[in-house]
Amino acid sequence: MGRELYVGHMSYEATEEDLKRLFAVAGTVVSVHLITDPQTGKSKGCGYVKMASADEAKEAIVTLDGALLRDRIIAVSEAKPQKQKPQPAGGRNRGPGRGARPPRGGTGADSPPGSAATGAAAPSLGSPPPP
Repeated sequence: MGRELYVGHMSYEATEEDLKRLFAVAGTVVSVHLITDPQTGKSKGCGYVKMASADEAKEAIVTLDGALLRDRIIAVSEAKPQKQKPQPAGGRNRGPGRGARPPRGGTGADSPPGSAATGAAAPSLGSPPPP
């Protein structure tokens, strides 16, 4: 059994400090990591706790699975190893599509005359043609 634990069904208001205090009853807490939404920074209601030893992790599961934390009954289990994402053929991930996209507005050589990429000002619709 590993030392890393998954904690689920948590209150969105639960903090890393709340988890440290709760899991300290089972042993030494090495680290705590709450999972948050990258856009909003708000908790997703789950996280990971790393204990100092496998015995302490086992004790935490036995003692704290089903415990109450901030008015929610939490689930504590052994964390599963993170799955490796398969690499695309060629070994490099270039994002969507078949390759890197050129910058918006063209690269200069591919841009039509008078575009911003060539440095010349684009004519506006309301101005008269140049003499």
